[in-house]
Amino acid sequence: MVNYEINWSKVMFSDESKFCISVGNQGPRVWRKRGEPQNPRCMRSSVKFPQSVMVWGAMSSAGVGPLCFLRSKVNAAVYQEVLEHFMLPAADELYGDADFIFQQDLAPAHSAKATSTWFKDHGIPVLDWSANSPDLNPIENLWGIVKRKMQYATPNNSEELKATIRATWALITPEQCHRLIDSMPRHIAAVIQVKGAPTKY
Repeated sequence: MVNYEINWSKVMFSDESKFCISVGNQGPRVWRKRGEPQNPRCMRSSVKFPQSVMVWGAMSSAGVGPLCFLRSKVNAAVYQEVLEHFMLPAADELYGDADFIFQQDLAPAHSAKATSTWFKDHGIPVLDWSANSPDLNPIENLWGIVKRKMQYATPNNSEELKATIRATWALITPEQCHRLIDSMPRHIAAVIQVKGAPTKY
């Protein structure tokens, strides 16, 4: 259950998101003259399974942390490496020596006993989070912002896609993050009012 009375500026939110190389859901149009339906010059290959990357990121009211591009399926051991090498540096950057609370969803790697032990060993409190929260996490909004800014980008491979994601993520301002975090009480109140149905947030 989400604690509605929390000081949200002390919370570091985290999440993973998938980014794909795509030419659009309907594909490109092909123009050709009568009698040349199979002319290679008039055809363009489609990609049935476009290249994609999975990204882990974190944010607070002070800004965003470094991104981690996940190269394998995330189990508890892999997730703890992400926490060690990306979450902790993000915490230093965003909070300094101040206390903070970490937010994560209830994915198996996150809720594993070994991961809980990792947090206890590092003295980091974890926010109680609803299993079926209706997109309460404000970092979802940041992923949406990044993807909208990237809609006209044309990366040719996964490395170019990663570079584009990094560059776009770097454009997110602390002011944007602060506004999203500041909206949390209103966001939660709206969700309660509609009993978990979709809201404008």
